[in-house]
Amino acid sequence: MTELSVLLVEDDTMTCKNFYEYIDTKEDIFLVNYTNSAKQAIEYIDYYHPDAIILDLELHMGNGTGIDVLTALQNYDYHPYILVTTNNISKITYEQVRQLGADFIMYKHQEDYSEKSVIEFLLSLKNIIKDNSSKIINTLESPEYTEKRLNTKINRELDTVGISPKALGYQYLTSAIKKIINGQTDNLLKSIATEYQKSESSVERAMQNAINKAWTTSDLETLTKVYTGRISSSKGSPTVTEFIFYYSNKIKAQL
Repeated sequence: MTELSVLLVEDDTMTCKNFYEYIDTKEDIFLVNYTNSAKQAIEYIDYYHPDAIILDLELHMGNGTGIDVLTALQNYDYHPYILVTTNNISKITYEQVRQLGADFIMYKHQEDYSEKSVIEFLLSLKNIIKDNSSKIINTLESPEYTEKRLNTKINRELDTVGISPKALGYQYLTSAIKKIINGQTDNLLKSIATEYQKSESSVERAMQNAINKAWTTSDLETLTKVYTGRISSSKGSPTVTEFIFYYSNKIKAQL
């Protein structure tokens, strides 16, 4: 039997419990995870690729809002079926939510609303949702998309630590991380130098300079939070080798 995978984004503990218990009685739907955080919801969507999302708009007991999740999804190629649940009755909000990609909205105070009715509604659309999800997954598994996704993840990581795309070493670091993820570990500098028609020493120097600048200009608290790898005691920043192997392993795990 084909099961419908669902991510729950909800901040009310009892509501989560009700969803979980009812889903647990069904054989054709399962909960991949749940969260009350908009940021974590995006991470879960990126990780699990659920068929559908039950999305509460007002995450008062959590972090962010459902609108934050919908807004973030505008930058993703993966768009699951989104069923919004809300206490809000604002027509302006509803219009905004629909423009951001919500497929259906359920008002929590309507007479026939319950966690059971939400699940049964999704199950009534299961075949359509699964068919659409399969088409999306087929696209996501194409070599072109895999390359695009890899580039996006590397660029986000470099941006987070403050390495500017304008830095000479930015492209070299991107290339080095990609090569390691794809299985190349030998003659890495030589390979990059040949690719960009530069000397090995100039490639290594440019990468190290980009790393050093990030560690002298970026916020130390942010760096400590996002980079947990080794740091050279003599340099006060990661070496090129430490940096590229840390991020290649981190991104490979995410993928």
